[in-house]
Amino acid sequence: MSRLWIILGALAGLTGVALAAAGAHAFAPRAGPAGMETLRSATNLQLIHALALVLSGVWAERATTRRPLIHAAGLCFALGIVGFSGAIHALVLAGIRLPAIAPTGGTLLMLGWLLVGLAALRRG
Repeated sequence: MSRLWIILGALAGLTGVALAAAGAHAFAPRAGPAGMETLRSATNLQLIHALALVLSGVWAERATTRRPLIHAAGLCFALGIVGFSGAIHALVLAGIRLPAIAPTGGTLLMLGWLLVGLAALRRG
């Protein structure tokens, strides 16, 4: 399971860079300034959480305790990236509205950070 978070983090990083490049070059004229700013925010959060996923995988691999919390954080980060960044990318790049998906994804990202904090606080 630990390797899964690293692989998904690498994939999120790869697609984040690709979407940033595509947005800056291919979609900028159609998205407009507001759309580009929204796209930049979604891509930045995707890249930050790609690193969080990789670090969750590394931590879970080395941990002797707290693994369930770390794995739960990894799951939240993975689903949160897809929900939050995915919904925003779909809206800005393809005009597809996915109601309630971005807020749910954002909540999952926050929950992931809460779980990381709880894992760090837990003795073991």
